[in-house]
Amino acid sequence: MARRRTDIHHRDPQGGRLRRARRLAIIALALVIVAASATPAAARRKTAFDGRGMWIWYLSQSSGGSPQAMAAQAHAHHVRTVFIKSGDGSTYWGQFSSALVSALNAHGLRVCAWQFVYGRHPKAEASVGASAIRAKANCLVIDAEASYEGRYRAARKYVKRLRRLAGKRYPIGLAGFPYVDYHPAFPYSVFLGPGGAQYNVPQVYWKAIGGGATHVLNHTYRWNRPYGRRIYPLGQLYDRPSRSSIVRFRRLAKAQGARGVSWWDWQEAAPSGWRAIDAVLDPWKGAPPPHAYATLALGARGDLVLWAQQHLRAAGQSVARDGKFGPKTEAAVDRFQLSAGLPVTGRIDTATWVKLLRYSTASKRTHAASASGSGVPATAHMRPRREEIPPPAKRH
Repeated sequence: MARRRTDIHHRDPQGGRLRRARRLAIIALALVIVAASATPAAARRKTAFDGRGMWIWYLSQSSGGSPQAMAAQAHAHHVRTVFIKSGDGSTYWGQFSSALVSALNAHGLRVCAWQFVYGRHPKAEASVGASAIRAKANCLVIDAEASYEGRYRAARKYVKRLRRLAGKRYPIGLAGFPYVDYHPAFPYSVFLGPGGAQYNVPQVYWKAIGGGATHVLNHTYRWNRPYGRRIYPLGQLYDRPSRSSIVRFRRLAKAQGARGVSWWDWQEAAPSGWRAIDAVLDPWKGAPPPHAYATLALGARGDLVLWAQQHLRAAGQSVARDGKFGPKTEAAVDRFQLSAGLPVTGRIDTATWVKLLRYSTASKRTHAASASGSGVPATAHMRPRREEIPPPAKRH
């Protein structure tokens, strides 16, 4: 083809070649403009987590479990992904099947599985997750809560086996506690670390937590950003939150940069809730929400300190991985800040996190000890500082 095109150009007179060149240039420019305008929207649709999602606990209580009825309800409110429970501990739930996935996919819905895990039999739980993947789930979400606090060894066993069974690139999310600072012994650094979940889906149930959607969402983002995973907040439709609070939550999440928001849950959502998740959003007015990271300083303890220590080691600093922000960790932060051209404060603030997170903890040097059974931090025994939601209102 190239040779024929050259031959034709050679036979054209000069004017014809120039006109052809101009036409080709115009076409090329138009294609570039179209591609540039289409790229952002295409990027937002890359994963099953992007867009609007709805969680399903019991299939039979969600539009009767009928794929046709579910699809009609979802499309009426521009829901693109449904997250359906596929397992509880080491027990697979038969409501999640390849036939169901195929039927919903055929109606234009993406179908993800979610499993509740306890950490008592991590390898068996990983096998349950893999069963949903074999049933053609478009993604898998790990619902890990109080039962996994302090269980670093179990978390590593679960993540290692699940990732081996799922493959390196299969999309996995973590739906955990939104307030990282309340749960110093929860192994976020394992579930969201190397080989773990690529997507962070914190349970931001603002009405149940209290304090309003603005406070709850800002707190969640500030403490989850340091883990470096894209955040897809899981909002609340149970317990009849007001329309205005649902709309505000959506606006805040969008302003924070969320590419998708999902909702708990289908069977408990009132008609007013369904309408609120589909209401047209007014343009954002006023100052944007803060894009800050949680600050760690001398005396801090917990998993986020462990995460920072792992990154300090990746950056070449000598520091223990114990989850305790003591004088040696403070000195390591001083040295890192000095080498990075930052103000030397000994505190890990937003600017320090941004530069620290450029160093990967997946290297053999940094990751070897934490991947072994001996890599349990001293803070793994810590009790939760408090619960976001009182125990009777926990969602399973």
